[in-house]
Amino acid sequence: MKRMTGQDRSITRNWRPATQAVRGGTARSEYGETSEALFLTSGYAYDCAGDAAARFSGDQAGMTYSRLQNPTVEMLEQRIALMEGAEACRGTASGMAAMTAALLCQLEQGDHVVAGRALFGSCRWLTDTLLPKFGIETTIVDARDPQAFADATRTGTKLYFFETPANPTMDIVDLKAVCDIARAKGVVTVVDNAFATPALQRPMEFGADIVAYSATKMMDGQGRVLAGAVCGTEDFILNTLLPFTRNTGPTLSAFNAWVVLKGLETLDLRIRRQSENALLVGRFLEGRVPRINHPGLPSHPQHDLALSQMAMTGPIFSFELDGGRSQAHGLLDALQLIDISNNIGDSRSLMTHPASTTHYGVAEDKRIEMGVTEGLIRLNVGLEDPQDVIDDLDQALRQVGL
Repeated sequence: MKRMTGQDRSITRNWRPATQAVRGGTARSEYGETSEALFLTSGYAYDCAGDAAARFSGDQAGMTYSRLQNPTVEMLEQRIALMEGAEACRGTASGMAAMTAALLCQLEQGDHVVAGRALFGSCRWLTDTLLPKFGIETTIVDARDPQAFADATRTGTKLYFFETPANPTMDIVDLKAVCDIARAKGVVTVVDNAFATPALQRPMEFGADIVAYSATKMMDGQGRVLAGAVCGTEDFILNTLLPFTRNTGPTLSAFNAWVVLKGLETLDLRIRRQSENALLVGRFLEGRVPRINHPGLPSHPQHDLALSQMAMTGPIFSFELDGGRSQAHGLLDALQLIDISNNIGDSRSLMTHPASTTHYGVAEDKRIEMGVTEGLIRLNVGLEDPQDVIDDLDQALRQVGL
């Protein structure tokens, strides 16, 4: 591969997804390194004052400040955009920085948002607590029903915001149906695709306008760094999102970008194996727990929809115990192999009790509305031998009477 081949869209758009994840966006320096270079610099020097002025005015291409541009971060942005099938991408310091920027950069006082009920806890805080402080109203709907978005739309509705699969209830949203409704009504769609990543689902193929990520999850995939990303048209990224991020500063560090670049090289392998492992674990649990939310299982009410818009259903699912928090915590405490952790997308198997961790900050009535009960447990299945994960769950379930 030549020095700048990885940034030539006329070439890279023809690569298959696994190749894009390894080589997309790469720009080699004059040293010819095979691994992407890590540029740890806050600023940049100029040969003359005129060059500095031209850079800031936009008349000359080049870097000015790492809050705005960094070569390592730029490589990651180009790679994610390529994998997503988007014109452009902007990296952010975390997944929540990505979600916040994707919303606030285009909303103002008097706007109205329609959001899916089942969102990550901090995303519900955005819709329920932060946006109203700026005079932006949100209507929460059951995103499993596309018509609910249409029914909630009114004069002033600016965007639809939803996650699929949803954290942690694994609700599946019909991407094409909701995006078609949005397009017909002139509403922008913002999709949180963190559970699937572009390796399993590309919302823009179904009509989504903006796709946001916590790259902390499967993209890094090994529990090392925080990162986020927002994908969209070049016009949106440069003229709507960039003015917001450059002046508010949710900047992705070069080191974190470099780590995620390395993670993307193995994303296709990891997410497929973890999805296969999760299906085996899900089949075991289906006969042992009262209720299971795994879109890869035929028992999931949206199983067919999930398979129609996802390559595989991913490594994450949830299940519910009748004994509430006491039984859920008892199960977690009995684990010997699986870690108790609030993270997901890791190569290690992790379990958490959302009502007391990731969704603790959501009011109880809203948690119930979302389907986050006291007996709900979320499981991220890792790269261990799936039988060892099953054996650990088996012994832990027996200790809580299941």
